[in-house]
Amino acid sequence: MTNLQRLQRGILISAFVALGGVPQSLAEDSIILKFPQDVKYTNSGKGVETAILYGDPTKAGLYVVRLKLPAGSKVMPHVHPGESRTMTVLSGTLYFGFGTEFDENKLKPYPPGTFFTELPTTPHFVAAKDGEVVFQATGIGPSGMVDAH
Repeated sequence: MTNLQRLQRGILISAFVALGGVPQSLAEDSIILKFPQDVKYTNSGKGVETAILYGDPTKAGLYVVRLKLPAGSKVMPHVHPGESRTMTVLSGTLYFGFGTEFDENKLKPYPPGTFFTELPTTPHFVAAKDGEVVFQATGIGPSGMVDAH
């Protein structure tokens, strides 16, 4: 079963449960639940820690990842080719700028709760100037990141 099919099944089961049509135990077997202490980050090698919450960003289909930038870190200009993503800042202030060269003057603060989209092949860069930042990305894979130089 593909990730999209799993998601569709989960949505259908949730709808049936809400309407009283599917046993609760069946719905619980289909739910993915991760409490904050269950989220395990790995270092991506570019100064960003990543936790996969749903799906597999390296494969076709829906995915959700959580990203953590340590205080003072910068992610140099890059693009995500062929992929639109939505992002939500969960904690800290993410500084986001557009362009193929990292330019401190182009960084704009995105405080917690900010939702935004990243369009394919749009060069951008980010920083965690004021402290650690945690944000979440949702997209349709496969996901990728290519230097924008």
